[in-house]
Amino acid sequence: MKRPSSSNVTELIVSWGNGDEEALHKLIPLVEEELHRLAARYMRREKRGHTLQTTALVNEAYCRLIDQKNVRWQNRAHFFAIASSLMRRILLDHAKAHLSAKRGGRMQRITLNDNTLAVDQQAGELVSLDDALTDLAAFDPLKSRIVEMKFFGGLTTEEIAEVEKISKRTIEREWRKAKAWLHAAMLK
Repeated sequence: MKRPSSSNVTELIVSWGNGDEEALHKLIPLVEEELHRLAARYMRREKRGHTLQTTALVNEAYCRLIDQKNVRWQNRAHFFAIASSLMRRILLDHAKAHLSAKRGGRMQRITLNDNTLAVDQQAGELVSLDDALTDLAAFDPLKSRIVEMKFFGGLTTEEIAEVEKISKRTIEREWRKAKAWLHAAMLK
């Protein structure tokens, strides 16, 4: 299947942001495949046995995307940066719910096995990473956004530079600093 041009997607995103519902109906088929790729990328990082499926992640992100009211959509890269952020938040909410349930939030008997322990560990790591990203965002929101777009969203350096309206070199430099900071923060 031929990938839609970035300018076509951008035009539809901007039109939709300006209230054109027909643009949304035209946009969905153009971005669906890429949203699935983005979700699949997230899910590959999850341990086997994860209860959330790729399609469910796409559907939940789609529902949250169309509920965005106060976003001034800029372009395709901006759209996928927001989608990436929403998918990260969905997986984080899912991980927190899983950990809450593990601690008695939804009392039910489970059998412990290696797969259960791996899922618990993955959920804990995701929550730890989110905590570190939240700390990073408190004093350097740009670095936090770059990590979110690059690591979670799979956006290229060029796409992030387009969203942030800064140079590729700055993005690359900030990405290196953010990785080093997160690495140190996660070891604490």
